[in-house]
Amino acid sequence: MRRIGIWIALGGLLLGTAACGGGSGGRSGGTAAKESLSVGFVAEPANLDFTSTEGAAIPQALLVNVYEGLVKLDQDGRIQPLLAEKWDVSPDRKTYTFTLRKNVTFSSGAPFTADDVVFSLGRVRTDWKLKIKSQFDVIDKVDKKDDTTAVVTLKRPSNGFLYALATRLGAMFSRTGVADLANKPVGTGPYQLGAWKRGDSIRLDANPKYWGTKPAAGTVTLKYFKDATAMNNALLTGGIDVISSVQAPESLQQFADPNRFTTVEGTTNGEVVLSLNNGRPPFDDKKARQAVRYAIDHKALLDTAWAGRGKLIGSMVPPTDPWYEDRTGDYPYDPAKAKELLGGKTYTVKMRIPNLPYAVASAQVVKSQLAQVGITADIEPLEFPARWLDVVFKQGDYDMSIINHVEPRDMGIFADKSYYFRYDNPAFGKLLASADEGSEQQQTDDLKQAAKLLSDDAAADWLFLFPNLIVAKKGVTGLPQNAIAESFDFTGLAKQ
Repeated sequence: MRRIGIWIALGGLLLGTAACGGGSGGRSGGTAAKESLSVGFVAEPANLDFTSTEGAAIPQALLVNVYEGLVKLDQDGRIQPLLAEKWDVSPDRKTYTFTLRKNVTFSSGAPFTADDVVFSLGRVRTDWKLKIKSQFDVIDKVDKKDDTTAVVTLKRPSNGFLYALATRLGAMFSRTGVADLANKPVGTGPYQLGAWKRGDSIRLDANPKYWGTKPAAGTVTLKYFKDATAMNNALLTGGIDVISSVQAPESLQQFADPNRFTTVEGTTNGEVVLSLNNGRPPFDDKKARQAVRYAIDHKALLDTAWAGRGKLIGSMVPPTDPWYEDRTGDYPYDPAKAKELLGGKTYTVKMRIPNLPYAVASAQVVKSQLAQVGITADIEPLEFPARWLDVVFKQGDYDMSIINHVEPRDMGIFADKSYYFRYDNPAFGKLLASADEGSEQQQTDDLKQAAKLLSDDAAADWLFLFPNLIVAKKGVTGLPQNAIAESFDFTGLAKQ
């Protein structure tokens, strides 16, 4: 579905290797180490096909690690070369010529050529099941110039095209490797699927055919846990080497011994959103939505639900984007104003949330604060991802929810009135279209206006920006400081 990114608060990130823009660069050959690493996560993929299945858990595991694109994002959100060693953009900004790396093969042994670029980008339009594929509607055609040159022609200039190419949409697939994407991924990346023990773990093994620097860890096991305590205990007892995203920040004191553990605290682009269903009562009424925003004491919520870790932002734009503005002052905590907007009315609403730690903890605080202004929120945790995706995301059968939207630059989800927010304001869509086609300065100006419009309309409430909190055994190196992209890149991790 469209720029969904929602999913679990585990963004992930890509460790940059080369200059951005049209520059060259990449990974040189090397020898793979035999060491293994085990990394803890809380949301297991339903399957391994991110072309037809929603959720961040699949690209988190596979993007950059198993599947690679022409470009990728580094941990500062900059676009870096990957399978394309360089690219050129025509003066009218509509034609992108990508020079591909030579001697790249898929894990199956099939060569990677411009034919695979044509095939992969074409599949987005013809075979992908997710609404995010609409981001590539701007593509007019994709041509092979020769085996190592692919040309993408756009219908119009687009500031967002190259950025979208760095997401899962730009993943390169083998023409002979898409028969069973749900179970047998075939990519050009440094890892390949070793084993999947459903309900427990996914093992990635170093790809012996990899074109670039071999990863330090010959095997990485993604270990999935149902709750934060179990994951913490696994690290404390040596069952795993890394907690990919701490799910109980108040427990960090357990890992305070610097002789045993290393802690990383950085930022993500994951907005923890208090979703409001704009398409049905009571939140089809702007005043009711505004009342919710005034009723939430965001600092108290962050302190209570997530031990004060994270950042208050007040919008769908994280500080790592050039058009970020602090919008926390738009709706200061004011219960009296909330009651005034409700006009003496009281409501009982369904708060259907994923059964994920941050959502459960935040929901309790939201419920308590809304009760003070006359809104009774009945909390219903739903199994994530399957039940939440079906009931809330697909059917839109909810009044409120809480979910962490982790996809980069995902404000555009509000432009689709069929998206689960059911937000419908044509002026917002016009701003996004103008921003995409205009100059760099126009993009920034228009997206600032778009964020302000969303806030003014109280299309949702933004509880906080999810922090990147990682804990690892002492001696594990290469831990990502920030989580900006969709993937958790394992190739930089090593044990001393």
